[in-house]
Amino acid sequence: MTMKALKYTLVFTIAAFSFGKVSAQQDPMYTQYMYNMLVVNPAYAGSADLLTMNAMYRDQWVDFDGAPRTQTFSMHSPLKRESISVGGSVINDSHGVMRQTMVFGDISYRIFFDKSKLAFGLKAGINLLQANLQDLNPVTDGDPAFQENINNKPLPNFGAGVMWYTDRTYVGVSVPKLLANKLIDGSLPDFNANTERQHLFLIAGTVIEINNYVQFKPSGALRVVNGAPPSFDATANFLLYERLWIGAMYRFQESTGMLFQYEVNNRLRVGYSYDYSLTDIGNYSSGSHEIMLGLDLGKNAGADVSPRFF
Repeated sequence: MTMKALKYTLVFTIAAFSFGKVSAQQDPMYTQYMYNMLVVNPAYAGSADLLTMNAMYRDQWVDFDGAPRTQTFSMHSPLKRESISVGGSVINDSHGVMRQTMVFGDISYRIFFDKSKLAFGLKAGINLLQANLQDLNPVTDGDPAFQENINNKPLPNFGAGVMWYTDRTYVGVSVPKLLANKLIDGSLPDFNANTERQHLFLIAGTVIEINNYVQFKPSGALRVVNGAPPSFDATANFLLYERLWIGAMYRFQESTGMLFQYEVNNRLRVGYSYDYSLTDIGNYSSGSHEIMLGLDLGKNAGADVSPRFF
């Protein structure tokens, strides 16, 4: 294999494995997205009217060599002036020899109506990119393209979003990264795969009361990325006795799975999801696991109120 071919292979590896999908789904993907919306939409900040913290761990494509692993922590809260809310998130995402650590801050401005709220949000931060290229085994020994690692290359970015919601219904549109930063400098081919791509997110859901003991929550998430086919998640959750969420999800032509969440009390909730790939990757992987822990703090966090719906 020639040096030029190896460089093209490196760019393909960046696109396919370091960010999860050949179709340019660069940003981390979540099954429990409805409880982790701050990472994609800054307008979500303050939506709970409490100090809210959320931690999530995703182990994608178990048994698949170099598969994505993602750890996420986020928190947000309204300020004393309730129309303004702030938040932040830290995401560590690794795939193969690549790793990105994203640190972002969020601010939202909310307009209060009689039974609903309209929020506008801004997001800004930095993505630190690492690539242990020296761990690769090129066909040609000593290829200079693989002799130097990438250590915490800073990629600043910013995004925006808008969200309308009531106590039971929400609709949000956002683009969390607006800049198309170049990932790898130097003599590599200037492919589109070598840049960060804008992701457009549309997320919506509602809660329907079936009876005093059961509530139904359908939700969906649409991701649109330049140069890739749209990705759509449809999720159906049932809340039993205001404590236990049980649901199923389907990611169009990609995967299917199940979700569970238990409301320990009005402050603490734990969640788990499992999804299985419907693509050829399913032949080499036993599925993907996701664990979530959420905590609400504040003077009303322990009150006898309805459970969090999103």
